[in-house]
Amino acid sequence: MTNKSLTFVSRIREELNGIERLVQRTLKAWDSARDASDDLYLDSVALNLHGVYSGIEKIFEMIAKDIDSSLPTGDSWHYDLLKQMATEIQQVRPAVIKMQTFSNLNEYRGFRHIVRNVYTYNISLKKLTPLVGDLQSTYDMFNADMDEFIQIIEKM
Repeated sequence: MTNKSLTFVSRIREELNGIERLVQRTLKAWDSARDASDDLYLDSVALNLHGVYSGIEKIFEMIAKDIDSSLPTGDSWHYDLLKQMATEIQQVRPAVIKMQTFSNLNEYRGFRHIVRNVYTYNISLKKLTPLVGDLQSTYDMFNADMDEFIQIIEKM
């Protein structure tokens, strides 16, 4: 494995560690929000969910730039990037994530947009419940997909 590949994999692993911490913070804040019935904890949940997806997207941007040599642009670039990661690029790389992972992550991508464009006091328990409920399993799927992808990169 080349130094460039080692550096690339190390950067991905570092991001994965940060995302894992955010997943745990989200779940902890969720427990506090339910126990304390305090809307300020919901703000923490929303911000950490935003951070989880932003970290995932950062990994995808690295892959798009360094491996695909093609980072989407335009109004729908966030969706296009996610779709790009679920697509095999012939003679370049396999799909980074499976279609089920794509589908789950697309929900968090949409929520990231809401957090960035709406006041946090408009984010309700009802909106957060399914996202938090699926967070650990979605992260586990994403993490498994990334482990497979890293193994492929390490063989290059």
